[in-house]
Amino acid sequence: MQARDAGPGIITIEGDSVETVGLGFCFEDLPVGRQFKTIGRTVNEADITNFVNCTGMVEVLFTNLEFLAHESDIKLRLAPAALVYAFVEGLLVQSTMQHTGLAFLHMELNVENPVFAGDTIHAECEIIEARRSRSRPDRGLVRTRVRVVSKTARSR
Repeated sequence: MQARDAGPGIITIEGDSVETVGLGFCFEDLPVGRQFKTIGRTVNEADITNFVNCTGMVEVLFTNLEFLAHESDIKLRLAPAALVYAFVEGLLVQSTMQHTGLAFLHMELNVENPVFAGDTIHAECEIIEARRSRSRPDRGLVRTRVRVVSKTARSR
């Protein structure tokens, strides 16, 4: 089955007579300057535990509540920045790249604020470049600037 562009924001799959919703954007749908945000996602204790165990990031900041309570300046259950990045990438894939995203080429990451268990995060995305590929003109290249926003009800 081949994806086929059926007009602005509509992609159909050949052999399927019903429009498929939830598909990503083509680069023509993402002009420079376009901004959007994703839905939110609450980071919970199980997310942190599973991520830390899966990746081997068994740093005491992520695994030892006694250390946090008595020895650390950080007193709340901290989420690794890599987990936050992975969740935000997932939110972007769900909302913008289904059937259209191809390759992850480059990233610069600045961690400016911590995310804790119970925080709800979302991504704010701005298109900073959108053009046809020089080597494959039937494809496009889109560069974005993504900011993670964390909301919490408690004061720190």
